[in-house]
Amino acid sequence: MAKNLLIVESPAKAKTIQKYLGPDFVIKASVGHVKDLPVNRLGVDVRRNFTPEYVTIKGKEKILRDLKQAGRNVETVYLAPDPDREGEAIAWHIAEELRNGGPAIVRVLFNELTAGAIREAVASPRELDRHKFESQQARRVLDRLVGYQISPMLWTKVKRGLSAGRVQSVTVRMICDREREIFAFEQQEYWSLTAHLDADRPPRFKARLVAFDGEKCDLKTGAETDAVIEAVRDKPFKVRRVTKKKTKKSPPPPFTTSLLQQEASKKLGFPAKKTMFIAQNLYEGVAVGSEGQVGLITYMRTDSFRLSNEALTAVRERIVADFGQAFLPKKPNQYRSPKGAQEAHEAIRPTDVHLAPDRVKPYLTKDQAALYTLIWKRFLACQMNPAVLDQTQIEVEAGKGLFRASGAVIAFKGFMAVYDEPASETVAPNKEEDALLPELKEGDPLSLVKLEPAQHFTQPPPRFTEATLIKALEENGIGRPSTYASIMANISDREYVVLEKKRFRPTELGFLVTDLLLASFPDILDPAFTAQMENRLDMIEHGEAQWTEVIREFYRVFKEELDRAQSKLKGEVPTGLACPKCGRPMVVKSGKNGVFLACSGYPECRETADFTRDEKGRIIVSAVPVVPEDLGPCELCGRPMVLKTGRYGPFLACSGYPECKHTAPLGSEEDKTAASRPSDILCRECGARMLVKTNRSGQRFLGCERYPECKHTEPYRTGVRCPEEGCGGTLVEKFTKKGKPFYPCDRFPECRFVMWDEPYEGECPECGTRVLGIRRGKGGEAMLVCRKRGCKFSRPLQSGEDPSQAEEPPSA
Repeated sequence: MAKNLLIVESPAKAKTIQKYLGPDFVIKASVGHVKDLPVNRLGVDVRRNFTPEYVTIKGKEKILRDLKQAGRNVETVYLAPDPDREGEAIAWHIAEELRNGGPAIVRVLFNELTAGAIREAVASPRELDRHKFESQQARRVLDRLVGYQISPMLWTKVKRGLSAGRVQSVTVRMICDREREIFAFEQQEYWSLTAHLDADRPPRFKARLVAFDGEKCDLKTGAETDAVIEAVRDKPFKVRRVTKKKTKKSPPPPFTTSLLQQEASKKLGFPAKKTMFIAQNLYEGVAVGSEGQVGLITYMRTDSFRLSNEALTAVRERIVADFGQAFLPKKPNQYRSPKGAQEAHEAIRPTDVHLAPDRVKPYLTKDQAALYTLIWKRFLACQMNPAVLDQTQIEVEAGKGLFRASGAVIAFKGFMAVYDEPASETVAPNKEEDALLPELKEGDPLSLVKLEPAQHFTQPPPRFTEATLIKALEENGIGRPSTYASIMANISDREYVVLEKKRFRPTELGFLVTDLLLASFPDILDPAFTAQMENRLDMIEHGEAQWTEVIREFYRVFKEELDRAQSKLKGEVPTGLACPKCGRPMVVKSGKNGVFLACSGYPECRETADFTRDEKGRIIVSAVPVVPEDLGPCELCGRPMVLKTGRYGPFLACSGYPECKHTAPLGSEEDKTAASRPSDILCRECGARMLVKTNRSGQRFLGCERYPECKHTEPYRTGVRCPEEGCGGTLVEKFTKKGKPFYPCDRFPECRFVMWDEPYEGECPECGTRVLGIRRGKGGEAMLVCRKRGCKFSRPLQSGEDPSQAEEPPSA
């Protein structure tokens, strides 16, 4: 019988550890937390020194019984959840349940799941860390006090299902503040002037005007630029000065949690939540062929740049073997960790640098391989020599004008041999700084090819991406790296923000909730106050503060704000607009169908309206559609149509609902006809006529006219024959999960032809390829193009040729 019980968090981690410990150990998994605060009540006794009420998590009763049973039959229980606050809390709660059984209980920490690290940790166990547990407990109590006392107010005043959070709400405020900066931004015009120059040797190069008449160049208008052009156009151009120098580009530090999330977002397009999920899998272990379950990276929740001596020795040997002695610094590169970092942890690195990405790639998923490759390369790069750049700067004078050209050439790649930045992440390849310059010396004459003026406009601050938001949170001391992934997920799930082109834009609901909370809870939404609380929590972890005192000090101020908000929070935000019916102020409110404008005189005045915002954030009241008294009969059952409003605005619906579920868009007869047109295609299920319909996302499809009796639907048929030889199928219109249309053959999977451009029946006049493509511009213009790679045929599509303007839909 085994003498020892070792408890970890996940079954995957248990499987990895099992192969390194002998028969004296039984390995069990708690599958995360086993106890937590109750879901259906506050769970914190404010009057009794904020005592938390822990209960067994629903579904964990059997796991807890199994752990207790296993603990009764061993001499020692090793608690080995993750080496962070959450892991300490899991270990603490398990220890409380197992103490009555009698075995000795100790704590072990695994920074990496390798044979040596596991055996070393088990050989030198430690006691449970009360300070770390109390720090986690304080954070949990704080979040519960805020979330469970503010959120119900939002439910009653604004909308059911909303939530507020100590860190979440500050994050939404930061996104809203950035959007308001964009609204307030005043665009400024400025100009640049570039000279295209030839020397007596190649290559031709560009130089930009930097000064005129001895003063720094600051061209505001086209007229100013024209004046400079006139002043220098006929003057001789010659080299005034050539400056050459070598510069070094230092390697990046190893990954911490936040840096990994930022780089994975920028380079791989991974959301923070996905990055952490994949990193957790790599840490806990992946089956690598005959080697079995192997933990590939060190613990992925860390804010430390520390690297162990063993890891440094191994990576230095690998660098010499792969790149040569010139790439290895004389001594290991050292990086200073941020203040307050937990130096007991290492940075995120491969557990074995000899497990190169190509070696383990066959055993990993595509995403796992991509993230592991990023971590592996970053680890090598952080211990390599800097890159060396030869920078050249040429100053060119012409009359009163001074132009400057800059170029850089990599003289020694250094760390860039393994971890080169992609062009999109640094400077664009067409920028002057990257240009190749001819060998010139002072006084060399130059020939002016042309002067190129260009108009520019200053740009507003950009919206946050996941990477830049994580960086901003870290710089402001808000939250901790281990919480960033859940913050991003929460604010999106609550519909406070949306991602547009991978950037966060606040929704009207996000603006509304932020403004309401800011008025009632200024401290909770103050980034500096939130950062101060994070520091206090860190002090608890280091034994420098009592957790109950920290909570008491916070709650004293919070309770005052909470009491005021109970009576003052109205659930609406003034707009400065007057009600068109009674003249009272209009306010922004939220209802079941979204955010809208309403008269503050409700219920005496029930005036409401939808709205949008212009580029300056000003509220624009949406025009109310003119609705005739007689909306006509339902085309399916003949009963009267009625006006209804849904989350996408007003629409027509059959009064016979739910027996008849027919709907139609609200608009002109042309709109209604276009939204539901007959086709000559028959339903495969019942033989009735199929109608061309449009869903709420504007996507076309075929639906049976006998709906809801017959619910058969088909993809929209373009009428264009499949160009594959001998196929005989028809191209249909389908959509990706993100709503992008594509056009496969309706005989899939027998025929796998697909094209992304809208198909057009015809042959290319230049190469004879059958079936052309239609590409539509943002301005409505359409081009007919050849789909064959290398053929450059294109011409404007004439209106009579455009299938989107056809009165009848194409048949099969």
